[in-house]
Amino acid sequence: MKIPNIRWFSFWKLVLYLVLAAGAYATVYRFALGLGPSTNLTDQFPWGIWVGFDVLCGVMLAAGGFTLTGAVHIFNIKRLHAIVRPTVLTAFLGYLLVSIALMVDLGRPYNIWHPLIMWNPHSVMFEVGWCVMCYTTVLALEFSPIVLERFNLQRPLKYIRKALIPIVIAGVIFSTLHQSSLGSVYLIVPTKLHPFWYTPLLPAFFFLSAIAVGLAMTIFESSMSAKHFGRQLELPILQDLGRALMVALIVYGVLRVEDLIHRGVLKQVLVAGYERNLFLLEVSLALVLPILMLSFRKVRETAGGLYLASVTTLLGFVTNRLNVAVTGMEASAGVRYIPKWTEIAVTAAMVGAAFAIFGLATKYLPIFPEEHVAEPEVEAAAVNAVAMQEAD
Repeated sequence: MKIPNIRWFSFWKLVLYLVLAAGAYATVYRFALGLGPSTNLTDQFPWGIWVGFDVLCGVMLAAGGFTLTGAVHIFNIKRLHAIVRPTVLTAFLGYLLVSIALMVDLGRPYNIWHPLIMWNPHSVMFEVGWCVMCYTTVLALEFSPIVLERFNLQRPLKYIRKALIPIVIAGVIFSTLHQSSLGSVYLIVPTKLHPFWYTPLLPAFFFLSAIAVGLAMTIFESSMSAKHFGRQLELPILQDLGRALMVALIVYGVLRVEDLIHRGVLKQVLVAGYERNLFLLEVSLALVLPILMLSFRKVRETAGGLYLASVTTLLGFVTNRLNVAVTGMEASAGVRYIPKWTEIAVTAAMVGAAFAIFGLATKYLPIFPEEHVAEPEVEAAAVNAVAMQEAD
């Protein structure tokens, strides 16, 4: 593979360097002085955006990995194969950065290895920790063929390909467990989490929303890659994903509304308040707007329409996770949490690093499949060319 030239300086790259520098400073500040001086977290409100966004949203936004690999390798939907590699890369980066963010958020990060030998099978967080660790390993194995191809290591590549189906199945199982168990974490706070978001169905809602976000993130990532790397957009594939996204959103929306009615919470929408406003924002972005957009064929079958629907879906479910982790807990804690600039800087640096590493990976690794013309098509084209020359 030819090593491409990289343009190291531009306006947006300068912005990225500044964001990464601020994040690096904030990270050093956090480890030097501790969580107290470097965050606005307190004993009354110990979880902020490093959990709400970096962990809950990070895991959710990486859900395209198990969704797409399961569809291609288990359900044999081969037409989605062209977008599997960039999706696996996105998921792998997401989980790596979630792990790094968790190290920053932990009060004693040097003890993160304890769950490996100090088992607590009665703890939901123990199960989440093990599943995230195992699925990150699975993603590393799913990503390894890309690296092995780059360095032409055929023997280990052959072994990985033979074991790919069991690896993908294990990944789907681990993802299903921890995507839902992240919702189970909040089942222990029925009197602290606002009724808009507390429900016994939280594990199911977290899992269903992860599937929807995985589809939306794949559309978003494919659209951005086509734009910034000069590749042809796989529009027919994205149209299929758009239809699947609409179904996933409708299923999630119906269950969510029925749950609110069953618990007698829906009437609280009529009561003005801070939580009500953010709940309506979440529902509008995650459900109402994307479902309306995808209901129109002209929107569902155009690149711009699919991109806009995916962006609103992503923003909506990010709002949902932040509502669960932050907004819904503030009233019971008796505080209004506003993250400190260092918290925002670390989070922004994580996002910026993900974009930068993705861009570098696409330049140096065979992330996107080469567009080869099938041999029968080449032969047919040659026959047609000869026939036209003879006719002339």
